[in-house]
Amino acid sequence: MTVTLIISTYNWPQALELVLLSALNQSQLPDEIIVADDGSTIDTRSLIESFKTKFNIPLEHVWHEDDGFRKSVILNKAIAQAKGDYIIQADGDCVLHTNYVEDHLHYAKKHTYLFGSRVNIQEEYLDTLFKEKQIRFNAFSKGIKKRTRALYMPFLSQFYKASDQFSKKYRGCNTSYFKSDFVAVNGYNEDFKGWGREDSELALRFHNFGLQGKRLRYRGIVFHIYHNEKSKSRLEINNDIELQTIANKSVWCKNGVDKYLSE
Repeated sequence: MTVTLIISTYNWPQALELVLLSALNQSQLPDEIIVADDGSTIDTRSLIESFKTKFNIPLEHVWHEDDGFRKSVILNKAIAQAKGDYIIQADGDCVLHTNYVEDHLHYAKKHTYLFGSRVNIQEEYLDTLFKEKQIRFNAFSKGIKKRTRALYMPFLSQFYKASDQFSKKYRGCNTSYFKSDFVAVNGYNEDFKGWGREDSELALRFHNFGLQGKRLRYRGIVFHIYHNEKSKSRLEINNDIELQTIANKSVWCKNGVDKYLSE
């Protein structure tokens, strides 16, 4: 089974550098990495180019013009190009635990998608974080909160079972699934514009399609770098789209990834 790590980003190369460093430091590298770039400037492109010689696997950059928050669109474009059978996702502001890829692959299973924990790095620690280019954290590290989420205890993780029910603990910044399942539900719904609900709505369609969700507790951890909240001006509209998916038990979205698959 081949695997692609997808990292979404927008105009924060300082954070993306740490994420790429943590990807370089993985106990098990994926077969390729694709940065899904929602319209960043040349600084991000230059950073990615500088990393290409550091990896012994392909590091690709999928970019489109900046036209507002279009995360669902750029993720569809990136995943359409992915060569891996299995997709692991992270955000460009989430530093990966050393075993992040290995942990997701350990539990990869047909008819199941996975989601892990997100530990928050606090605002007052950012100067130190970027100055030291810190990519290693544990439950006792300075500058984090929600410390229990940072506990790395693989033995305990085996007691968390897959479920037919969607979990509100699901986060798109830490998830994985088979590309074939993603294609079967037509990927992300591009009707989502602006921040909110594009990730959870995809997971809901996964469940409607018959997948189970499994939480990676005590494994598969990311460390989220503090930033100001994105605009939630379209959240009510996005909520309505998600509610329609729930009410209709939708599996397929009309405005999805299929348009890129033949390219």
